Amino acid sequence: MLSFSPRRGREQYKISLCDRKTLTLQALRSGATMLVFSWSLVTLLLVSTSWAEKEVSTTEEDTHSQLSVSELLERANRNRKPDIDEPTLVEGDIAIKSGADRNADPCTARGCMWLKWSDGKVYVPYYIANHYSSREIAIITRGLESFSSVSCIRFRPYQNGDHEWLSIESRNGCYSYVGRQGGAQTVSLSRQGCLYHNTVQHELLHALGFNHEQTRSDRDNYIRVYWENIIQGMEHNFNKIATLNQGTPYDYNSVMQYERYAFSKNNLPTMVPIPDSNVSMGKATEMSKNDIDRLNRLYQC
Repeated sequence: MLSFSPRRGREQYKISLCDRKTLTLQALRSGATMLVFSWSLVTLLLVSTSWAEKEVSTTEEDTHSQLSVSELLERANRNRKPDIDEPTLVEGDIAIKSGADRNADPCTARGCMWLKWSDGKVYVPYYIANHYSSREIAIITRGLESFSSVSCIRFRPYQNGDHEWLSIESRNGCYSYVGRQGGAQTVSLSRQGCLYHNTVQHELLHALGFNHEQTRSDRDNYIRVYWENIIQGMEHNFNKIATLNQGTPYDYNSVMQYERYAFSKNNLPTMVPIPDSNVSMGKATEMSKNDIDRLNRLYQC
């Protein structure tokens, strides 16, 4: 006859309880391991997706960086549908306030240059709208900062009390007014097609008072315009302006020079260099030496 031992029962109970704790701990460890694995897998997928997006973005930027500034501007502004508060554009990307400004003399003769301070620098306040990504802001900032290493122009962030500044926004297309306008002055750099180093420099040069190279007063000595190849209604984009050329030569490689098929209706050239029609024209990817020279002469840097 077996006898019950309370001590032995308690020991068996303790062992059983210990086993349960061990099993529970093992289960928790297993669950934690699976959780860590799951989070690691999710993290890996997110990183892989980020890398893929960055690679596609970089590839797109590299592809478009091979295009000239005029080709980029033409693509960006091709099907532009401006909002009611946006300006009329002439010459592809120059904003005007009224039709009367279309054939006006250069605004620099009327005081539209940005003012120079006592330290010899020209400070141009700017504000970048908050709808750009960090990568896009970096492209814009690089364009702004590129002027400080070659001239006395200093673009600086907007401060309370500034009465005039560049308001850099992603509107419909790429465009800028020519010269200082007063108050908040829009420079449109659309997220769709305008965020490249040469387009940023191009629009900033407009804001500083520069027109396109092909509208120079002496352009007929350097290019021949084929009016018959120009899209109907776009002829005004080739009107000459009484520009202040400041003794600088015509520059086919200026970042302000459009390429030879600009505003073409039939895929035939609208401009051809003379006397040598084979000269490369309108292929600049950044400011040329002449662009920098005439900027310094205009602002007496």
